[in-house]
Amino acid sequence: MFTKKNILSCALAAILSTGLAFSAAAKTTLKLSHNNDKTHPVHISMQYMADEVKKLTDGEVVVRIYPNSQLGTQRESMELLQSGSLDMAKSNASELETFESAYGAYNLPYLFRNADHYYRVLADDDIGQKILASSKGKGFIGLTYYDGGARSFYANKPILSPADLVGMKIRVQPSPSAVEMIKLMGASPTPLAYGELYTALQQKVVDGAENNPTALTLARHGEVAKYYSQDEHTMIPDVLVIGEKAWAKLTPEQQHALKQAADASMMYHKDLWIKMIAENVQEAKDKMGVEFVEVEKQPFIDAVKSMHDKALSNPTIGEYIQKIDALVE
Repeated sequence: MFTKKNILSCALAAILSTGLAFSAAAKTTLKLSHNNDKTHPVHISMQYMADEVKKLTDGEVVVRIYPNSQLGTQRESMELLQSGSLDMAKSNASELETFESAYGAYNLPYLFRNADHYYRVLADDDIGQKILASSKGKGFIGLTYYDGGARSFYANKPILSPADLVGMKIRVQPSPSAVEMIKLMGASPTPLAYGELYTALQQKVVDGAENNPTALTLARHGEVAKYYSQDEHTMIPDVLVIGEKAWAKLTPEQQHALKQAADASMMYHKDLWIKMIAENVQEAKDKMGVEFVEVEKQPFIDAVKSMHDKALSNPTIGEYIQKIDALVE
């Protein structure tokens, strides 16, 4: 026979179990894929973003990060995201150009004069934020940017001018702008997944590559390429994106919290990046024997001038280029 105490206990248990079930149902877990190691500053900054959004939503939104291309290459992740099989991904403007042409504005060589100019552009509502929103309707939305540093050439010989690139096969990202830039500078562009690059350099499938200095240490490319020629041809941001299907699952309040956390992580990353670049350059010099070579940039700028002229007349990115040029101080 049930006593009054038994009945109350059962009722309380039922209420608690219902509450727990509701709480579990209300929790949204977003899977985020990227191609870097856990020690990479971008991974650390995205973990900061994940921690922030969890706090801002009282645990209702959890971002689970999968590094090292566990869920596919950068391009495969974007395709999975568009189909709704993946929630979030870290890509970059170079690869995103093939999915949304507005990102091509960032891929123009020698577009940014310095880091201050770069950050002014990314934060600007009519440029950086508008480009993030430009892919709406194409399966994904941009949330924020992460500094990917200035990209320069590295190989087993110094590259002091475009003449040194003639006859070389240079690994590029699968971006039309990157391919055109390398051709104009005199080399043969070779699109290749980042995870395959170490072996390709080692086996001389390619003669060189271009990236920021973290590639030398974190991806160990400094073991197979001993000269880093600092021509700093592009400053292409990494981009954190979310699939439109995943975005639609969030309430307006959760969307706001995720955007707030993402923007906060961009500024967190800014300071982290400066510190880590200095450390990585020193490590590449001291432990890997990489020689950093200063170059005269003007011959490289002259080689790709036609790209800037063409971009200004491009109906998709021309206005962005004009506005970016106008933000130079």
